[in-house]
This record gives sequence, structure tokens and C-alpha cells, in this order.
Amino acid sequence: MGAHNRWFILLTFVIALLLAVMPLPQEWLWFRPSFCALLVIFWTTRMPQELGVGFAWLVGLTEDVVTGATLGAHALALSVLAYFSLLTYQRTRAFNPGQQLMWVFVLVGINQLLGNWVHSLAGRPVPGLVFLWPALTTALLWPLVTPWLQRMTYRLQVR
Repeated sequence: MGAHNRWFILLTFVIALLLAVMPLPQEWLWFRPSFCALLVIFWTTRMPQELGVGFAWLVGLTEDVVTGATLGAHALALSVLAYFSLLTYQRTRAFNPGQQLMWVFVLVGINQLLGNWVHSLAGRPVPGLVFLWPALTTALLWPLVTPWLQRMTYRLQVR
């Protein structure tokens, strides 16, 4: 990676990690968007040659440590998310905003499903489909966050 303002990528993930541990009322916790997953999708789609599965694994491992989750839960889930994002990045770029929203919901849903699977292996399963709420809130954030990120990457010449 060159020095073409790549600090911005790191800054977005630092903000996402802070938002992941930001205190929320108990009844809102299940609705917290998966900010790291949103950014992994954005950055792997934007820079598929430079940022991939290994990058997502490092982000996930960092998220595991920061949030106190089972070590490897976010790392595994974000790696799989990055893999699917990389497989489909050319198609995803051509999707209209509604299709992108649905695709983000599917990707983050898979991410959440894997995270719940790891938690169930650790003896802490989530009953029902409550664990999918973050997929919905993340997908709803996608059309709000990505135009801003695109403008910033253009303005800062992140390449």
C-alpha cells in the first residue's frame, strides 16, 4: 500500500471500533449496526487488489479484542464476508442502490450467522433470529454512509 492518504482507511475502522463499544441502552443493543462489516464491504469493493481476506481477518481480530468477543468470532465472520464481497465486487458496483442495500443485508446476515455459530460453540447461543437485526440496520445505513465515504476517498485521493 502506498501513502496516498491510506490513513483514512485506518481512521474509518478506528471510528467503527469505537462505535462497536459505544454504550447503548440495553433494549437497543441488538439494533447496533455492524460498522466493521459495512466498512469491510466498502473497502474490499473499492480496493479489491489491496484489501482482501487477510485485511478483514486483522480487522475482525481487532474487533474481537476490543469488544471482548470470543477470539476469532469476528475474524472468521469478516474474512468470509470479505471473500464473498471480493467474489462479487464487479457486479456489486453495477447494482442500483436498492440492490446494493439487499446485497449488504445478505452479506452482513451471513456475517452475523457465522458470529452466532461461533458464540453457540462457546456456549452462548442467541435464541431465535434476533442476531439478524444488525444486518438490517447495517443495510439501512449503507446508502447513507457510502456516498460520504466515496466523496472522502475522492477528495483525499485514497488509492
